[in-house]
Amino acid sequence: MVLTLCNTDARRLFLHRHALIEAPVGPAQGAALADLIARIGFVQVDSINTVERAHHMILFSRRHSYQPGALKHLLETDRRLWEHWTHDASILPAATFPYWKHRFARDADRLRGNWQRWFRDGYDAQFETILRRIQDHGPVTCSDFSQDEPRSKGGWWDWHPSKTALEWLWRTGHLAIARRVGFQKVYDLAERVIPDTHYSADISHENMVAWACGSALDHLGFATAAEIQAYWNAVDKAAVTRWMQAAVLAGEVIEVAVEGANGALKPVFARPDITQKIAEIPDTLQKLRILSPFDPALRDRARAEFLFGFHYRIEVFVPEANRRWGYYVFPVLEGGRLIGRIDAKAYKSERILRIKAYWPEAGVAMGLGRRQRLDAELQRLAQFSGCDQVDYLPGWLRDYLPL
Repeated sequence: MVLTLCNTDARRLFLHRHALIEAPVGPAQGAALADLIARIGFVQVDSINTVERAHHMILFSRRHSYQPGALKHLLETDRRLWEHWTHDASILPAATFPYWKHRFARDADRLRGNWQRWFRDGYDAQFETILRRIQDHGPVTCSDFSQDEPRSKGGWWDWHPSKTALEWLWRTGHLAIARRVGFQKVYDLAERVIPDTHYSADISHENMVAWACGSALDHLGFATAAEIQAYWNAVDKAAVTRWMQAAVLAGEVIEVAVEGANGALKPVFARPDITQKIAEIPDTLQKLRILSPFDPALRDRARAEFLFGFHYRIEVFVPEANRRWGYYVFPVLEGGRLIGRIDAKAYKSERILRIKAYWPEAGVAMGLGRRQRLDAELQRLAQFSGCDQVDYLPGWLRDYLPL
């Protein structure tokens, strides 16, 4: 018989693996912060700064003592972390670098065809010049190169050839991001940025596949083959399928059914000790948290819908605002339930966090106690984002908006 996980247990396990079960207390710097990031796998980097940048909000929602300088120190001084691509730009434990060597080669082949269509010719001629300049004179930014270079026409980004070359050399492992100035990348040779223990390590392709699949499953708690493939985006679907078949035969993975928020069952894979691991999870803290739209727990919108009944898709239309819900609206988690979404923006020059709207989910009553918990969390978020007060605009508390 196939083991069935009820929806409550599935949520508890999933949120525990993403460090969203326990109280957001404890140290948030040095080894403790590095361990937290290793636990959740990665932290997505994004330029959107409506309240705070995504990577900072992801960590603050798990440790209220977190300050951005602690992440900067781990990245730029201790080098316990590095920045590269998963499904998007992300901050990763430095120990993942050896596994990425296989991805560098794969991406070089894939990007070569795409970028020749997207960008003007000439960026590949810059490779040796850029590498020699960095070797001889140290790290560079995109702005260190001529702004008079011809830019791409009709592509996704308006990049000049040197910018394109820098990104290519980063994506394919020749360069690494030494630091950021504001949000601008500062590039250096990868061997100067990545600790030699990780830079010099070689991992076979077989071991890389086993790590990519096994670690993805462990970070998620349970997953379909497609979800395992998408977690790191380091191997193709065929490799995941082969690994999964072998792992099932070896007894390292079992097939289970997980119950969704609407009662539907979905076949997934899990470790054989999943029942024991669920029993060891502490009780879910009924803590209210404001999450980043880029939180690892919410990155897969289809999974969020299945597991939590939470529709977080950009095509949902908000009639009275004449716009769509999207990345500027923050999900609100309370215990094991996503209870709403909030439209907030930090006006840092005025030191005010303004709340434009809050939409509760179906069946979520916004009584006095819940409103007080929401206000307390928003006050903490305001302080974190450099604001002194929270300003609720007229009509901010909305009714549930059916899809």
